[in-house]
Amino acid sequence: MTMLDQMRRHSGWLKWSLAFVCLTFVLLYVPQFLDPTGTGAGAAPGDVVATVEGRRITANTYQMAYTQQMTQLRQAYGEMTDQMARQLGFGQRIVQQLVSQEAQLAEAARLGITVSDGELRERLIRLPAFQENGVFIGDQRYRAMLAGVRPPLRPAQFEEDFRRSLIAEKLQDSVAGWITVSDADVEAAYRRIHERARLDLAIFTPDQFRAGIVPTDAEISTEYAEHPDTFRVEEKRRVRYVALDAPSLRTTVSVTPQDVEQRYRDNLASFSTPEQTRASHILFATQGKDPAEVRKLAEEVLVRVKKGEDFAALAKQYSDDGSKELGGDLNFFARGTMVPAFDEAVWALQPGQTTDELVQTEFGFHIIRVTDRHPAETRTLEQVRTQLEDQIRNEKARAEATRLSGELASQIKTPADLDTVAAGHNLTVRDSGLFGRNEAIAGLGVEPAVSAEAFRLEQDQVSGAVSTLQGYAFIALAEIQAAHLPALDAVRDQVRDAVIQRKAIDAARARAATVAGSSNFAAAARAAGVTVRSTDLLTRGSALPEIGVSDRVDEAAFALSAGQTSQPVTTDRGVVVVHVREKQDIVPEGLASQREALRDQLTSERRLEFFSAYMTKAMETMTINYNERTLTTLLGS
Repeated sequence: MTMLDQMRRHSGWLKWSLAFVCLTFVLLYVPQFLDPTGTGAGAAPGDVVATVEGRRITANTYQMAYTQQMTQLRQAYGEMTDQMARQLGFGQRIVQQLVSQEAQLAEAARLGITVSDGELRERLIRLPAFQENGVFIGDQRYRAMLAGVRPPLRPAQFEEDFRRSLIAEKLQDSVAGWITVSDADVEAAYRRIHERARLDLAIFTPDQFRAGIVPTDAEISTEYAEHPDTFRVEEKRRVRYVALDAPSLRTTVSVTPQDVEQRYRDNLASFSTPEQTRASHILFATQGKDPAEVRKLAEEVLVRVKKGEDFAALAKQYSDDGSKELGGDLNFFARGTMVPAFDEAVWALQPGQTTDELVQTEFGFHIIRVTDRHPAETRTLEQVRTQLEDQIRNEKARAEATRLSGELASQIKTPADLDTVAAGHNLTVRDSGLFGRNEAIAGLGVEPAVSAEAFRLEQDQVSGAVSTLQGYAFIALAEIQAAHLPALDAVRDQVRDAVIQRKAIDAARARAATVAGSSNFAAAARAAGVTVRSTDLLTRGSALPEIGVSDRVDEAAFALSAGQTSQPVTTDRGVVVVHVREKQDIVPEGLASQREALRDQLTSERRLEFFSAYMTKAMETMTINYNERTLTTLLGS
C-alpha cells in the first residue's frame, strides 16, 4: 500500500460520517434514507424479502442497498455491470448483509439495549464531520450539510439510522468489550509487519528428479492401497434441462428515449466527475525517527527543489512513499481525497507550482508539486446514451426471462413436462452428461446454483427455475453415478504418476539436506546443482522466487539469525533451504510510536471475530424467513 492509499484511507470524514455511520455493524449497514433508482424487476417496493424475528426487510430496502453499493463499486473500480454483479453473487451478499443487520438489532432488543435521545445527540455532535476546531458547527449548518449531500438527507431519518448503528455498537461492546490485547501480542504483530530479512534460497523442485524414476508394480499397488482417497472418483450426476437465455431475449424488448432519459436523471451523479488535480510529492517519513533530523533533511531537499533540480529524480532518491518509483507522481485525485493538511496545500497551488514550505501530516514532511488540473465535468446524455440503452435492454431482457421462468414454472411439474413445455416455447431439452459438484456442465458451463440443485434432487425429480449467469434453467435428474474407487487397472497411469511424484519429492528433500548440513551454503548449493536465488530485504508474506508466498518458509526464515541456514522446508512447489544473509530487527522507537494504534487495531479485529461468532450462534435461535417469490424476482434464484 502506498502512502497515497493510506492518506486516502484516513481522509474523507464527511463521507464516512454520512454514508458509513453504521460501520459498527459487522457487515456494511446501508442507510434507508437513500432514494432508490427503482426496485428489482417486477418487485413492488413493499414486497417482503425476508423477516428476522418479525422485522421486515423490503424490496425497497434491498434496492437502496444494491444501488448504493453498486455506485460505490463503480466509483472505486470503474465499470461494474449488473451482469458482473450477478456473477459475483452480489445480490445474495446484500440480502445476507441486511439479514445480519436486522439480526443484530433484534438481539439488542432482546438484551434491552437502547440508545436514548441524549446519547444520540452527544455522539452526533462529536462526529468529526460536524465539528470545526473541535466544536459542533451548530444545528443550522448541520442541516445545511445534510441538505447538500446528493441525494439530500433528512435530519430525522439520518439520526434514526445513526441510532441503529449506535445500538449495534453497544451490542458489540456488551458482547466483546472484555477482550484485550497484551503488550506481547502487540510486539509479535509489529514484528510480523516490520521485521525484515534478506534471503538466499536453494530450491529443489520435484521436476528436477522425476526423470529416470520407474515405479515397480509392487510400488504402484502399495500407493493405490495406502492412498485410496487420492484416486476415488466423486459422485457424478446427469440432468436433462431447458435453459432460458436472457441475452437471446434482448431483441424482444424495447427501450424508449424516455427510459434512457429517466435513467440518466436518476443516476446523474455517477456521470459526474469532480474537479481533479495531479500532484507529485516527496515524503520524509517520521515514523520511528527523530522528527528534527527528518525536518532538517527535508528542508535541505526543498532548497534543491527551489533551485531547479529535477523533482522526480529527488523523489526517487529521498521519498519514503511507494510513489517514489514514479518520481513521486500521485496521479489525479479529487478535492477532499487526501488528509486535510496535504489537501489544503495541494488545492492552494496552481499547475507547475511547488509548496514554498514543508507540509506536515501524520505521515511526515512533504514537498508537493501540482502538475496538472482537470475541471469538473458531467458526461452528457448523448455521451452515455448507448451505454444506458444497453444497460436497460439487459435489465428488461432479464425481467422478461424472469417472467417467462414464472410462466414455465407453473407448467413444469414432472420430467416429462420438460419436453412438452420446450416444444410449446421453441426451446430445446439438452443433456448435461455426467458432471461433479464443481465441474462445468455441458451447454451451461460452471453454474454453482445448477450444480447444487442437481445434487439436491432425487432420481426423476424436476427443479423449479434455477438462476444461471445467462438466465434460468429447469433441470430433471436423469442419472446418479455413486462415488467409487475405480479398479487399479483403470487408474494405473494416475497411480504411477503419484509414485513418481512422491519419490521425486523424497529425492529433492535428500538433495536439499546436503545443502542444509553444509557450513558453506553457496558452495553446497552449487555442488547440489541448483542456482541460489537471492531476495531483497523483505517482510513476512512476501512472494519468494519460484515459491510464491509460503508461511512455512517465512516461519523457518524468521526463526533464524543472520548467517544461519534452515533445514529443508517442503512447500507445495518444492523443497527449499533458506540462508539468512541479513536480518533487520524492529526499531524500538517505531514499536513505541505505533503500540497503541496497533493495539487498537488488534483489539478491534479480535472483538469483531468474537462478535461474529456470537451472532452466528444467536441467529441459529432466531426465526428468519425468506420470501422465495420476492427473492426470485430480485435475484433470479
